[in-house]
Amino acid sequence: MLDNNKKIEVSAEQLEVIESALHTQSKILNVQAEAGGDAARRRLNEVKRLLAQLSQHKPAAQDQRCSRGGLGWFRAARSVE
Repeated sequence: MLDNNKKIEVSAEQLEVIESALHTQSKILNVQAEAGGDAARRRLNEVKRLLAQLSQHKPAAQDQRCSRGGLGWFRAARSVE
């Protein structure tokens, strides 16, 4: 298999938008997979793997809360979901 990896620069804010979109996509795919969609199940697994990779490369949660000021409590509550 060819190595098609490319590196791009993404800001922290852009990464948050991407992660949020992937969480939304994960919810949609989960509903489709529960309805018996094999393709949706495969895609859901891909999205979950990507989300796991993103979470490994994110800065510590404490750093994010401090850098966001007043939104730290909202992010902490959102991460509990």
